[in-house]
Amino acid sequence: MRKPQAANSPGELPADSLALSLLLAARVIAAVQAGQNLPQALGQARDLPPATHAAVQDLAYGTIRRYGFGEFMLRCLLDKALPHNQTTALLQAALYRLQTRPEMGYMVVDQAVAAAARLAGGAFRGLVNAVLRNYLRQRDALHLAMADDEEAVHQHPRWWLARLRRAYPGDWQDIVARGNEPPPLALRVNRRRLAVPAYAARLQASGLGARPLGGDALLLARAVPVDALPGFAEGLVSIQDAGAQRAAHILAPTSGQRVLDACAAPGGKTGHLLEAADLDLLALEVNEQRAHLVGDNLRRLGLSAKVVVADCRATGIWWDGRSFDAILADVPCSASGVVRRHPDMKYLRREGDIRRFVQLQREILDQLWPLLKVGGRLLYATCSLFPEENGAQIDAFLFRQATARRLTEERLLPQEEHDGFFYALLEKAA
Repeated sequence: MRKPQAANSPGELPADSLALSLLLAARVIAAVQAGQNLPQALGQARDLPPATHAAVQDLAYGTIRRYGFGEFMLRCLLDKALPHNQTTALLQAALYRLQTRPEMGYMVVDQAVAAAARLAGGAFRGLVNAVLRNYLRQRDALHLAMADDEEAVHQHPRWWLARLRRAYPGDWQDIVARGNEPPPLALRVNRRRLAVPAYAARLQASGLGARPLGGDALLLARAVPVDALPGFAEGLVSIQDAGAQRAAHILAPTSGQRVLDACAAPGGKTGHLLEAADLDLLALEVNEQRAHLVGDNLRRLGLSAKVVVADCRATGIWWDGRSFDAILADVPCSASGVVRRHPDMKYLRREGDIRRFVQLQREILDQLWPLLKVGGRLLYATCSLFPEENGAQIDAFLFRQATARRLTEERLLPQEEHDGFFYALLEKAA
């Protein structure tokens, strides 16, 4: 990444300065709030020195994860909304750092002011200084007042909280609390290459602790970069949530079967299926760029499948007329079960999106079902917590399809070891 140009302020910010990290994080946060997903917005920081990139990522993820906190504080500290989105995002990032590192106090203020000099020609330097100093002076009173704002307290949009309360009256607070935590880092050991205990021993020898979660999963004691994982580049192991690993175990294809992975990107479940058995597997992905991720993952693992860029609903374009023994329909959804991994969903999702996802899921089920052999199995999977996308969707499908029989249904709520998922295994009767 090129260093920021000095159009708004003379001089360059040091690469190791908090000011530069705040400035770049503000640009990322503003991009997410404008509708860009977080990984895409963070792409601008990928060429930074590792320490600076890590600092920008921490500030961006932390600020976005604390949905509602920065907005509440700025409503209290500003007479009116600022006309410059990146400066607003800078204030939110600085407030996050002041909340989580109160001992840094006036150093954060000083560095935020230095960053503000690089935005809008420095027009808001004085305002940034005044707002953050007022926060420090009024911190206790502001946090006491925040207790009455549910979005700031629970760090989720109000409509999202209402849906969780209705669906999980006894569990919603635990679900929300889990959703606000950093995600666990689980690994999937490639069983074709070595056993879970053998890879755990390699981790131990590298100074990394992990514990088994059953199946092919290990939970790392702490997050590390992928290049710190022994044998990652050689395909010995993949990063995949333990809950997501349930898909291959539930579908349980056997060698020689013809299998469809209908919504394959980024390819984690595709790889797991192929690690489990020798399959004739077709992987579909509607987005060409994301389809490349599937291919990249399979090459790293030393596995092969036919990867096709296509909308799985458009069967007349890609289907060759041969039925499948098993189908994995890991359908697009609200991603409400993996929000701690993708906190930008709090900004990107709207309540009206749920109805759109439900319709899309319905179309996928109806289009894929005729492609399944009699006696074949289809696994419907989401990373959603909302019943409309899960059990209610399957109930409606079973009502429409006389040949469909529900074998199993599994709902995973977010826990320490895994994110939230839903699975329904269906069998096709004669």
